[in-house]
Amino acid sequence: MSVTAVPIRPVRRSYLVWIWVAVAVALVVAALLARQGDAALLREARGAGVVTTASGLQYKVIEPGQGGAHPTATDVALVNYTGRLIDGTVFDASKQPTPMPLSSVLPGFAEALKLMPKGSKYRFWLPAKLGYGDRANGPIPANSMLVFDVELIDFIPESVLRQMQAQQSMMGGMPGGVSGGAPGAPSPR
Repeated sequence: MSVTAVPIRPVRRSYLVWIWVAVAVALVVAALLARQGDAALLREARGAGVVTTASGLQYKVIEPGQGGAHPTATDVALVNYTGRLIDGTVFDASKQPTPMPLSSVLPGFAEALKLMPKGSKYRFWLPAKLGYGDRANGPIPANSMLVFDVELIDFIPESVLRQMQAQQSMMGGMPGGVSGGAPGAPSPR
């Protein structure tokens, strides 16, 4: 068996230059398209009615709520919420009102909750430094801006919640065979 060598014509250097230029243009276009999805929420975060705090937290009041009292760092807030990435991907949502101790949630989330009166609905934009920073967390990539829609139903001091839990445990649990106190707070989000 013999193999016949077929000469391959050399590729012109100008063709290689055009190929590399095309690859570079494709990369730039891909980066621009990836950022375009981010642009809609970023535009909204810079729109009318959006307030930016000294820390960089941005928020918009959707429904103002009632009363002048706001949660403090030692309170537990009862909230409904949806958390999204800047591209709109939902990474977490409450299925029912969820208790959240302000002392154990993301710094930006705690800061935002302290701004809200009972019954209010806000949208928050947390820059990465107020969220997970340079750490990835499950479906949340590192250095991600987070967007939350939050309804603050109520809040109570954590000490009152602890007293209620202690009283329930001393009474042998709740009727219907469910023992223990109030539901635990979800992991920090």
